Amino acid sequence: MPRPQPGHGRRGSPCVPWSVTPPLDEEPSVRIIITQNMTLDGRAEILDDWFDPQAQDEELSAELMRQSANEDVLLLGRQTFEDFRGYWPFQTDDVTGVADHLNQVDKRVVSTTLTGDPGWENTSIISGDPVEAVVALRDEPGRDVIVTGSITLAHALITAEVVDEFRMFTYPVWQGRGRPFFPDDARPQLQLLDSRPFPSGVVYSAYAPKG
Repeated sequence: MPRPQPGHGRRGSPCVPWSVTPPLDEEPSVRIIITQNMTLDGRAEILDDWFDPQAQDEELSAELMRQSANEDVLLLGRQTFEDFRGYWPFQTDDVTGVADHLNQVDKRVVSTTLTGDPGWENTSIISGDPVEAVVALRDEPGRDVIVTGSITLAHALITAEVVDEFRMFTYPVWQGRGRPFFPDDARPQLQLLDSRPFPSGVVYSAYAPKG
């Protein structure tokens, strides 16, 4: 839903994480959600110039903003965090609301090398085991914990089977190389929750693990 994910392999304007609002008759609960931009061949690592953060169609942009309502925590790996930090706080002319949202949301960065002030408001550092930290987030008040970019972190969470939902924004391109959305040895059994095409050719799909 997102904006480019420099943690995926190239520098640029980072991707933006979002989440879908649950039905009003459901009790909100903390969910661990991975959301990524990806190609038709399943590559989440952006190596070619197939993503332009300023070229989203209006329907897609509106959907991304609608989904932001449930995002309480943005969880990032160090590289993706540093790319976000180097871009979004300086987008003072952004009229989409994305920059404001990312500045204000509670951000957690998984890193064993960052220390002290992380250099972006509302950010704290997770220096221990990321899977344990994510599981602990379930006990905090709130709703959705979003992981975006951060492929190494995302793969660790997928392998540990702690992800509640997978959100894919698939672009109509074939990259042929780069790290995939799922680890190579992952064989998840999924059920479709939602799917929607956009005029730009992007297709949004949301899945949950079966069982």
